[in-house]
Amino acid sequence: MNQVRIKICYTSFMQSRPEWSHWAETLRRFKLDGLASWLLEAGAPLTMLGAQMLYVSQPFVGGKGWSSLAHMLEEDEEVQAFTRYLRGEDA
Repeated sequence: MNQVRIKICYTSFMQSRPEWSHWAETLRRFKLDGLASWLLEAGAPLTMLGAQMLYVSQPFVGGKGWSSLAHMLEEDEEVQAFTRYLRGEDA
């Protein structure tokens, strides 16, 4: 018998992100989850620009949440994964 071994590479966007649940909960509370997921998909080419704007404004608004949001917006795979998470497709 042949044994098949599957190697899985876990990268940062594959791991569960604790801030995602907080972001999704906040968006759902204000009924903005559908709009947010649509904007993330439709505005995919502009997410890098949005991330850079968040990095530049961080000294003025403060907080670590902005940094993690900017980091998520920099990675296309993370944006897609968060969009699926927000829609409930990726638990």
